[in-house]
Amino acid sequence: MVMLVFLVGLLLGTLMGGALCVRYLRREIAANVGPQLRQLNSKVDTLESVLNLALVTRYTELTSSPAPTMSNRN
Repeated sequence: MVMLVFLVGLLLGTLMGGALCVRYLRREIAANVGPQLRQLNSKVDTLESVLNLALVTRYTELTSSPAPTMSNRN
């Protein structure tokens, strides 16, 4: 009976220790990934802005130039 109580306590202690380790590791991983994600998000936003500017510029160039007419051709 004493051995059974000891084994149950050992298993419970192992389970609780594992749960605390997992909780700690999840918190640390999230803390390390957060700043990197913000930096990556900033870079993606900058890239998106540059692409939008290039597209608007190109669209403006295409729409502002006069279309070729039949009278200009020989």
